[in-house]
Amino acid sequence: MLSGMEAAQQQDDRIQVGALDIHPSQGLALAGGRALTLSVREFGLLVALARSGGRIVRREDLYRRVWGGTLRDGDRSIDVYIHKLRVKLEQALPDERFIHTHVGFGYRFAPEVSRAFHIPGREA
Repeated sequence: MLSGMEAAQQQDDRIQVGALDIHPSQGLALAGGRALTLSVREFGLLVALARSGGRIVRREDLYRRVWGGTLRDGDRSIDVYIHKLRVKLEQALPDERFIHTHVGFGYRFAPEVSRAFHIPGREA
């Protein structure tokens, strides 16, 4: 398994993370060579997370980077859009998980093999 720094390669406004190829200036994200249909907020979150190098990004920092303001108490916008983005990524690349929740801290972006099926007797 690659670390976040090894997995994310940034070249000339291109970010590659696992099977994702992101072109921020073009507003384009490819999953396995196929274009993803993302809203402006979803794309902004994808870019902000992919640029994090596998580090945990606080919700407040994501909100500031994508929405351009201060996250208010009780505002669940980040969580709603993270969920939408996570669903789209899982549909496009079902064998990989990219967005990992760290309760009380924020979100981490790193490609990992999906554990969609639980096999009794095996530890996850």
